[in-house]
Amino acid sequence: MAIHDVNPQAPFHALVLSRTHVNDLSALMDRIGGEAEAGRLMQMAVRVAARAGLSENGYRLVINTGENGGQTVGHLHIHVLGGRQMTWPPG
Repeated sequence: MAIHDVNPQAPFHALVLSRTHVNDLSALMDRIGGEAEAGRLMQMAVRVAARAGLSENGYRLVINTGENGGQTVGHLHIHVLGGRQMTWPPG
């Protein structure tokens, strides 16, 4: 499923979430079938970006894993950000 982020960091900022609970990307990869589920989440993120009209100019997908990776919510999600020029490094 996809929802709008309550604290957007770009003009478009949505979150793609797994319907089943998994803490982070590492935990997903430890599961049987985790690679397939990760692929489905990425496909959904690309569809969300396309539906938001971001495909032509580009967008950023972010997965934060663990405290040092910036993860603040204990449920795997993909940030879909777009609608402006992204900078690097991100943070």
